[in-house]
Amino acid sequence: MNDSGTIDIATTGAWRAFEVVNPEGRAGALITCDHASRAIPPELDDLGLPPVALSRHIAWDIGAADVARRLAALLDAPAVLAGTSRLVVDCNRMAGDTTAMPAVSDGTAVPGNRNLDEAERARRHRLYFQPYHAEVSRRLTAAGPQTLVVSVHSFTPAMNGITRPWHVGVLHDGNEVTANRLLAALRDMAGLVVGDNEPYSGGEPEGYGIKVYGKERGHPMAMFEIRQDLVADAAGTAAWADILHAALSPLLDGGGRA
Repeated sequence: MNDSGTIDIATTGAWRAFEVVNPEGRAGALITCDHASRAIPPELDDLGLPPVALSRHIAWDIGAADVARRLAALLDAPAVLAGTSRLVVDCNRMAGDTTAMPAVSDGTAVPGNRNLDEAERARRHRLYFQPYHAEVSRRLTAAGPQTLVVSVHSFTPAMNGITRPWHVGVLHDGNEVTANRLLAALRDMAGLVVGDNEPYSGGEPEGYGIKVYGKERGHPMAMFEIRQDLVADAAGTAAWADILHAALSPLLDGGGRA
Protein backbone atom coordinates (compact mmCIF):
# COMPACT_ATOMS: atom_id res chain seq x y z
CA MET A 1 0.00 0.00 0.00
CA ASN A 2 1.34 3.44 -0.87
CA ASP A 3 0.76 6.80 0.82
CA SER A 4 -2.32 7.54 -1.28
CA GLY A 5 -4.11 4.49 0.04
CA THR A 6 -3.86 2.49 -3.17
CA ILE A 7 -3.44 -1.22 -2.64
CA ASP A 8 -2.82 -3.99 -5.15
CA ILE A 9 -5.53 -6.60 -5.52
CA ALA A 10 -4.65 -9.52 -7.74
CA THR A 11 -8.09 -9.88 -9.30
CA THR A 12 -8.81 -6.21 -9.99
CA GLY A 13 -5.57 -4.25 -10.14
CA ALA A 14 -5.29 -1.06 -8.08
CA TRP A 15 -7.97 -0.05 -5.59
CA ARG A 16 -8.10 3.09 -3.49
CA ALA A 17 -8.83 1.95 0.06
CA PHE A 18 -8.73 5.47 1.49
CA GLU A 19 -8.06 9.10 0.59
CA VAL A 20 -5.99 11.55 2.64
CA VAL A 21 -6.86 15.24 2.42
CA ASN A 22 -4.53 18.00 3.65
CA PRO A 23 -1.98 15.44 4.92
CA GLU A 24 0.29 18.08 6.46
CA GLY A 25 -2.49 19.82 8.39
CA ARG A 26 -1.20 21.27 11.66
CA ALA A 27 -4.31 21.48 13.86
CA GLY A 28 -4.64 19.11 16.78
CA ALA A 29 -7.46 17.25 15.08
CA LEU A 30 -7.90 14.39 12.65
CA ILE A 31 -11.05 14.25 10.53
CA THR A 32 -12.45 10.84 9.60
CA CYS A 33 -15.24 9.90 7.21
CA ASP A 34 -16.19 6.23 7.48
CA HIS A 35 -18.88 6.30 4.78
CA ALA A 36 -17.32 8.75 2.34
CA SER A 37 -17.58 6.63 -0.81
CA ARG A 38 -20.14 4.59 -2.71
CA ALA A 39 -17.41 2.86 -4.73
CA ILE A 40 -17.49 -0.92 -5.01
CA PRO A 41 -14.43 -2.92 -6.13
CA PRO A 42 -14.89 -4.20 -9.69
CA GLU A 43 -14.68 -7.88 -8.77
CA LEU A 44 -17.85 -7.51 -6.68
CA ASP A 45 -19.92 -6.47 -9.73
CA ASP A 46 -21.79 -3.70 -7.89
CA LEU A 47 -23.03 -6.36 -5.44
CA GLY A 48 -25.79 -7.05 -7.94
CA LEU A 49 -27.36 -3.61 -7.42
CA PRO A 50 -28.45 -1.07 -10.07
CA PRO A 51 -26.85 2.39 -10.16
CA VAL A 52 -29.92 4.04 -8.62
CA ALA A 53 -29.53 1.93 -5.47
CA LEU A 54 -25.84 2.83 -5.21
CA SER A 55 -26.71 6.52 -5.29
CA ARG A 56 -28.87 6.16 -2.16
CA HIS A 57 -27.95 6.52 1.48
CA ILE A 58 -27.63 2.76 1.82
CA ALA A 59 -24.33 2.89 -0.09
CA TRP A 60 -22.71 5.96 1.51
CA ASP A 61 -23.25 9.04 3.66
CA ILE A 62 -24.42 11.56 1.09
CA GLY A 63 -22.51 14.85 1.33
CA ALA A 64 -20.26 13.75 4.20
CA ALA A 65 -17.06 13.45 2.16
CA ASP A 66 -17.36 16.97 0.75
CA VAL A 67 -18.05 18.40 4.21
CA ALA A 68 -14.96 16.57 5.53
CA ARG A 69 -12.75 17.82 2.70
CA ARG A 70 -13.76 21.45 3.21
CA LEU A 71 -13.54 21.17 6.99
CA ALA A 72 -9.98 19.86 6.64
CA ALA A 73 -9.04 23.09 4.88
CA LEU A 74 -10.90 25.32 7.33
CA LEU A 75 -9.36 23.72 10.42
CA ASP A 76 -6.00 23.04 8.75
CA ALA A 77 -6.35 19.42 9.82
CA PRO A 78 -5.68 16.20 7.92
CA ALA A 79 -8.65 14.07 6.94
CA VAL A 80 -8.82 10.36 6.14
CA LEU A 81 -11.77 9.25 4.02
CA ALA A 82 -12.74 5.61 3.50
CA GLY A 83 -12.68 4.58 -0.15
CA THR A 84 -15.19 1.73 -0.20
CA SER A 85 -18.98 1.64 0.06
CA ARG A 86 -20.48 0.76 3.41
CA LEU A 87 -22.30 -2.07 1.62
CA VAL A 88 -18.97 -3.81 0.97
CA VAL A 89 -17.87 -3.40 4.58
CA ASP A 90 -19.00 -0.78 7.07
CA CYS A 91 -15.95 1.00 8.44
CA ASN A 92 -17.85 2.09 11.54
CA ARG A 93 -18.68 -1.46 12.67
CA MET A 94 -16.65 -3.80 14.83
CA ALA A 95 -15.23 -6.97 13.27
CA GLY A 96 -17.83 -9.69 13.40
CA ASP A 97 -20.80 -7.30 13.53
CA THR A 98 -23.53 -8.89 11.41
CA THR A 99 -24.61 -5.48 10.10
CA ALA A 100 -21.18 -4.71 8.62
CA MET A 101 -22.01 -6.47 5.31
CA PRO A 102 -25.81 -6.36 5.18
CA ALA A 103 -27.87 -8.70 3.01
CA VAL A 104 -30.72 -6.15 3.27
CA SER A 105 -30.28 -2.40 3.83
CA ASP A 106 -33.29 -0.15 4.51
CA GLY A 107 -35.55 -2.60 2.71
CA THR A 108 -33.25 -3.11 -0.30
CA ALA A 109 -31.87 -6.60 -0.86
CA VAL A 110 -28.12 -6.70 -1.55
CA PRO A 111 -27.57 -9.85 -3.67
CA GLY A 112 -23.78 -9.72 -3.42
CA ASN A 113 -23.96 -9.91 0.36
CA ARG A 114 -26.26 -12.90 0.52
CA ASN A 115 -24.86 -15.95 2.30
CA LEU A 116 -21.33 -14.60 2.67
CA ASP A 117 -18.88 -17.14 4.05
CA GLU A 118 -16.24 -16.33 6.64
CA ALA A 119 -13.44 -16.32 4.05
CA GLU A 120 -15.12 -13.56 2.03
CA ARG A 121 -15.92 -11.56 5.15
CA ALA A 122 -12.29 -11.79 6.24
CA ARG A 123 -11.05 -10.84 2.75
CA ARG A 124 -13.17 -7.69 2.65
CA HIS A 125 -12.12 -6.73 6.16
CA ARG A 126 -8.45 -7.16 5.26
CA LEU A 127 -8.57 -5.30 1.95
CA TYR A 128 -11.04 -2.48 2.57
CA PHE A 129 -11.49 -1.97 6.33
CA GLN A 130 -8.02 -2.49 7.72
CA PRO A 131 -6.04 -0.14 5.42
CA TYR A 132 -8.38 2.77 6.21
CA HIS A 133 -8.21 2.29 9.95
CA ALA A 134 -4.47 1.58 9.84
CA GLU A 135 -3.99 5.03 8.30
CA VAL A 136 -6.21 6.68 10.91
CA SER A 137 -4.38 4.85 13.71
CA ARG A 138 -0.96 5.71 12.31
CA ARG A 139 -1.80 9.39 12.18
CA LEU A 140 -3.29 9.43 15.68
CA THR A 141 -0.21 7.71 17.09
CA ALA A 142 2.04 10.30 15.47
CA ALA A 143 -0.14 13.24 16.54
CA GLY A 144 -0.51 12.28 20.21
CA PRO A 145 -3.28 11.32 22.66
CA GLN A 146 -4.91 14.75 22.90
CA THR A 147 -5.70 14.83 19.19
CA LEU A 148 -9.39 15.47 18.61
CA VAL A 149 -11.06 12.90 16.33
CA VAL A 150 -13.74 14.59 14.21
CA SER A 151 -16.01 11.96 12.67
CA VAL A 152 -18.30 13.25 9.89
CA HIS A 153 -21.48 11.35 8.96
CA SER A 154 -24.85 12.14 7.41
CA PHE A 155 -28.30 10.63 7.86
CA THR A 156 -31.38 10.20 5.70
CA PRO A 157 -34.27 12.63 6.47
CA ALA A 158 -36.70 9.73 7.02
CA MET A 159 -36.25 6.10 8.06
CA ASN A 160 -38.91 3.41 8.35
CA GLY A 161 -41.57 6.01 7.62
CA ILE A 162 -40.48 8.28 10.48
CA THR A 163 -39.42 11.86 9.71
CA ARG A 164 -36.26 13.03 11.45
CA PRO A 165 -36.47 16.71 12.40
CA TRP A 166 -32.86 17.33 13.44
CA HIS A 167 -30.52 19.31 11.23
CA VAL A 168 -27.48 17.85 12.98
CA GLY A 169 -26.81 15.42 15.77
CA VAL A 170 -23.86 15.09 18.14
CA LEU A 171 -23.20 11.45 19.04
CA HIS A 172 -21.37 10.28 22.16
CA ASP A 173 -21.07 7.30 24.47
CA GLY A 174 -21.88 9.00 27.76
CA ASN A 175 -18.50 10.74 28.12
CA GLU A 176 -20.09 14.08 27.42
CA VAL A 177 -17.40 16.72 28.03
CA THR A 178 -16.61 17.35 24.37
CA ALA A 179 -20.16 16.55 23.24
CA ASN A 180 -21.71 19.07 25.65
CA ARG A 181 -19.47 21.85 24.40
CA LEU A 182 -20.40 21.05 20.81
CA LEU A 183 -24.10 20.80 21.61
CA ALA A 184 -24.01 24.18 23.30
CA ALA A 185 -22.14 25.78 20.42
CA LEU A 186 -24.52 24.41 17.80
CA ARG A 187 -27.63 25.32 19.83
CA ASP A 188 -26.39 28.89 20.03
CA MET A 189 -26.64 29.10 16.23
CA ALA A 190 -29.99 30.51 15.15
CA GLY A 191 -32.41 28.17 13.44
CA LEU A 192 -30.66 24.85 14.07
CA VAL A 193 -32.48 21.82 15.42
CA VAL A 194 -29.73 19.91 17.23
CA GLY A 195 -29.98 16.32 18.40
CA ASP A 196 -28.22 14.90 21.47
CA ASN A 197 -27.44 11.30 20.46
CA GLU A 198 -29.93 11.66 17.60
CA PRO A 199 -30.84 10.17 15.20
CA TYR A 200 -28.61 7.42 16.64
CA SER A 201 -26.93 6.79 19.95
CA GLY A 202 -23.15 6.87 19.96
CA GLY A 203 -23.04 4.17 22.61
CA GLU A 204 -25.71 1.59 21.78
CA PRO A 205 -24.43 -0.03 19.72
CA GLU A 206 -20.92 1.39 19.85
CA GLY A 207 -19.41 2.36 16.54
CA TYR A 208 -15.81 1.51 15.78
CA GLY A 209 -14.53 5.07 16.10
CA ILE A 210 -16.09 5.83 19.48
CA LYS A 211 -15.08 2.48 20.94
CA VAL A 212 -11.53 2.22 19.58
CA TYR A 213 -10.36 5.82 19.22
CA GLY A 214 -12.47 7.30 22.01
CA LYS A 215 -12.80 4.70 24.77
CA GLU A 216 -9.78 2.49 24.19
CA ARG A 217 -7.24 5.08 23.05
CA GLY A 218 -8.66 8.01 25.01
CA HIS A 219 -8.94 10.58 22.22
CA PRO A 220 -11.56 13.32 22.59
CA MET A 221 -14.32 12.59 20.06
CA ALA A 222 -16.51 14.90 18.00
CA MET A 223 -18.98 12.78 16.03
CA PHE A 224 -21.49 14.57 13.83
CA GLU A 225 -24.53 13.39 11.89
CA ILE A 226 -25.84 15.94 9.35
CA ARG A 227 -29.21 15.51 7.63
CA GLN A 228 -28.58 14.56 4.03
CA ASP A 229 -31.02 16.95 2.35
CA LEU A 230 -28.97 19.79 3.83
CA VAL A 231 -25.71 18.60 2.22
CA ALA A 232 -27.01 17.35 -1.12
CA ASP A 233 -25.20 20.03 -3.14
CA ALA A 234 -22.03 22.12 -3.06
CA ALA A 235 -23.69 25.08 -1.35
CA GLY A 236 -24.99 22.83 1.41
CA THR A 237 -21.70 21.07 2.05
CA ALA A 238 -19.87 24.40 2.15
CA ALA A 239 -22.39 25.86 4.59
CA TRP A 240 -22.19 22.86 6.91
CA ALA A 241 -18.42 22.77 6.87
CA ASP A 242 -18.54 26.38 8.00
CA ILE A 243 -21.00 25.49 10.79
CA LEU A 244 -18.86 22.62 12.07
CA HIS A 245 -15.75 24.79 11.85
CA ALA A 246 -17.41 27.42 14.02
CA ALA A 247 -18.45 24.81 16.59
CA LEU A 248 -15.08 23.04 16.67
CA SER A 249 -12.71 26.00 16.69
CA PRO A 250 -13.17 26.86 20.40
CA LEU A 251 -12.17 23.29 21.30
CA LEU A 252 -8.71 23.82 19.84
CA ASP A 253 -6.43 26.07 21.86
CA GLY A 254 -3.61 28.19 20.50
CA GLY A 255 -1.35 25.16 20.47
CA GLY A 256 -3.77 23.29 18.26
CA ARG A 257 -4.76 20.71 20.90
CA ALA A 258 -8.22 19.75 22.11
